[in-house]
Amino acid sequence: MTTQNSSAEADRALKAKHRAMWAQGDYPSLAAEIIPSLGAALVEACGVRAGQRVLDVGAGTGNAAIPAALAGADVVASDLTPELFEAGRRVAEQRGARLTWQEADAEALPFGDAEFDVVMSCVGVMFAPHHQRAADELVRVCRPGGTIGLLNWTPRGFIGRMFATMKPYAPPPPPGAQPPPLWGDEDHLRALLGDRVTDVRAERRTVRVERFETPEAFRDYFKERYGPTITVYKNIADDPERTAALDRDLADLARDGDLSTGGGGTVLEWEYLLLTARRADTP
Repeated sequence: MTTQNSSAEADRALKAKHRAMWAQGDYPSLAAEIIPSLGAALVEACGVRAGQRVLDVGAGTGNAAIPAALAGADVVASDLTPELFEAGRRVAEQRGARLTWQEADAEALPFGDAEFDVVMSCVGVMFAPHHQRAADELVRVCRPGGTIGLLNWTPRGFIGRMFATMKPYAPPPPPGAQPPPLWGDEDHLRALLGDRVTDVRAERRTVRVERFETPEAFRDYFKERYGPTITVYKNIADDPERTAALDRDLADLARDGDLSTGGGGTVLEWEYLLLTARRADTP
């Protein structure tokens, strides 16, 4: 019992850190300015339609949940960090979307078995530290014959390489935690979902990012707005040399990935994996 209690306390502490990480900075502006098209791409791939009950896991500000609601679905946007909901509610109101916002841990969803026709996540559930636990929950709350849709950054794509760049400067991960970009590896996802799903379709795509004038502008934007990057910089805040080294490494990452031909501005393409599957009729 003591071991179980200790494990539960450690998990609660870990989730509190995750919630705080995403509440800092300004993720709502980043999602709106950099990747606004991704949610609609996931909704389209899932075939969301009027009358369906849809759960968006790790919904953030509703990048996918709001397009799903506009398609006529009955949508629940869930996230571990409810501080993000305020911005999402504003966008939903502006666009005329009606949906439910609910705080929820992706590894322990507060919903019944087989409750949703579509269970999806757009660069959200990938940040749950225990991948199998989160995948089990996605399957559990999806009805037999329903759709599971996932859009995640790939390990070899730009954001995956950004996490690899930050890793040497980050605090050590807790025991059992797995790196987020693994969710963008098709083999890893197939292993997580197993024979509980059928009709798996996976496609690598890219989103073109032309928001930044220079590689340093990219770095500074993420230092200011993106929770994981802010957390890494806080970890080395008392070490000027390591801070300067991370500054260089992130700018170099963008410089190496720049597709511009000298016409001004930094042009980046960020790869993601879009996977959809049908929950098997029998568990």
